[in-house]
Amino acid sequence: MTTLDVYDHQVPVESEFGYAQAIRSGDLIHVSGQLSLDEAGAFAHADDFAAQLRQTYANCDKVLAHYGATRNQVVSQTLYVVNLVRHAAATAEGNRAYFGEHRPVSTAVGVAELTFPGQVVEIAFVVDTRLPA
Repeated sequence: MTTLDVYDHQVPVESEFGYAQAIRSGDLIHVSGQLSLDEAGAFAHADDFAAQLRQTYANCDKVLAHYGATRNQVVSQTLYVVNLVRHAAATAEGNRAYFGEHRPVSTAVGVAELTFPGQVVEIAFVVDTRLPA
């Protein structure tokens, strides 16, 4: 029987919206959309795409660290980007900087808006812990 290992950043928005940051089920980790939340759980860097992308990937790293996983084990990511045409080059640059030579499958979806005013990016991903770290 597979057991679930649930991870939270321990910030208020998780209980307010009723979700977990990630759930490990067997060898797979499914990660909720990460965004630019600071340590206290407050949304940070409104309308600053580059700063939000850095903070969002930093929050992704927290999830990976909790499970002892690495970026090299990310098999799929979905990016939700407000005004994707405007931010396409920065999205690609941030993706290359975060993953380096590793290339997970990736889908970028242009959206009209996200949860918080000024939020311009959110990233969800799937991790396979059977892959080499």
